[in-house]
Amino acid sequence: MAEELKFPTGLGTSDADSISLLGQDLAADLMGKVGFGELAFWLVARRRPNAGEVRVFEAVLVALADHGFTPTAIAARLTYLSAPDSLQGALAAGLLGGGSRFLGVTEDCGRFLAEALAGGAPDDYPAFATELIATSTGRIPGLGHPVHKVQDPRTPVLIRIAQEEGLYGPHLRLLKAIAAVHPKKLPLNGAGVCGAALADLGLPIEMLRGFALLARAAGLLGQLAEEHRRPVANQIYLTVDRNAVYEP
Repeated sequence: MAEELKFPTGLGTSDADSISLLGQDLAADLMGKVGFGELAFWLVARRRPNAGEVRVFEAVLVALADHGFTPTAIAARLTYLSAPDSLQGALAAGLLGGGSRFLGVTEDCGRFLAEALAGGAPDDYPAFATELIATSTGRIPGLGHPVHKVQDPRTPVLIRIAQEEGLYGPHLRLLKAIAAVHPKKLPLNGAGVCGAALADLGLPIEMLRGFALLARAAGLLGQLAEEHRRPVANQIYLTVDRNAVYEP
């Protein structure tokens, strides 16, 4: 007798009469009772977050949702201009731009801090941060911002919320210490602080960029809705096209 095929999952299954998600009845136990942010956390962490964790997590999602005409937003709008019949393509185009300069910093910073703290939290954060800066060979993610040269307005709010919820952990502490002792006095950027906050929530480091993309998906959908109502993508395209200069 052939062995029965099995594809194990701890997420969701369905049959003719019901849908099960995370061991719960989707219709009876989750819909109207669980917020989207809480569910997203639960799906990845495989544990239901408490109220404080939800507040910090959703603050991160809001912080990363939209920043105006960023390259990701422009890519989405231009793709929508080219293929207005493919909303999914426009949304995907924006998400594909999430990398080391935009959105990806969330994961990069979380990973940098997690690796630094692999041996445990230090007794003296400023001293540990000073040593870390001295031994780092590249740019430390989470420091500096192309627009907010003095202070990213998101960072003090995220830190305050984490402190209020008792979730101001070693990753946030270390990142703040790094900024305080860094010789260039660069401000903390929101994406980096988001990565530290997510790491302090115990979320998998390798998934942090996914949370940034989850947040940005909402922002990109807003960008595309505005592009539909009040289009500017054609003007952006024509401005570049009419000012293109051939230089062999």
